[in-house]
Amino acid sequence: MPRPTAAQLAYGSCTVIFSTLAMLLLSQTSSGLGIAVITLSALALGLLVAVTVPLPKRVRSGSVAAVPAPAPAPVQERVPAQRETASVAASLSSVSSVSSASVSAVREPAGP
Repeated sequence: MPRPTAAQLAYGSCTVIFSTLAMLLLSQTSSGLGIAVITLSALALGLLVAVTVPLPKRVRSGSVAAVPAPAPAPVQERVPAQRETASVAASLSSVSSVSSASVSAVREPAGP
């Protein structure tokens, strides 16, 4: 028999405590036999609640054939186009023989 989970222990204990208090307050019994009957019925109710708490599902390897998940579609990496900036334009104009009139500088926006 598997060990009880934390949820089973919590639900069962709360059921025993609250049902015992409720039955004792509603019945207003003061005899030992009445208290024993109420206590035993609360324990039985707590056990029933703890056993019926849904357990996490376990996959059995032999009972169900595992269906492989479809392979994800390949992700195409998007590479942004390189912009020509003012510093690149200045270095190009000083290195190459291109006249400065044909290279136009791009103004960059100010920082955030």
